[in-house]
Amino acid sequence: MKLFRWLNEAVTRKLRAIEMVGVLMRIFSFSLVSWLGPQSPFLFVWAFNTMDAIMLSWCALIKKAPAYTVLNVFWIRVGVVGMIRAFGFTNP
Repeated sequence: MKLFRWLNEAVTRKLRAIEMVGVLMRIFSFSLVSWLGPQSPFLFVWAFNTMDAIMLSWCALIKKAPAYTVLNVFWIRVGVVGMIRAFGFTNP
């Protein structure tokens, strides 16, 4: 619990910077897919996108912004599904 409290305080102190990094990560990951198309490193893109969704969800929770919390939690779920597919764990 102490670790969570410490992390939450750290995120709160650097909220704007963490949000900006998360947004830039999202832009980068979708730009990579747009530029490379089928040759995109999809596992990397989904892992990167999931990390930014976690960052942005945490920021939205701190700011008490339910719409952005729902949106970014949705992207976490999409990212997990994307990583599962990129690993090839789904049926053909």
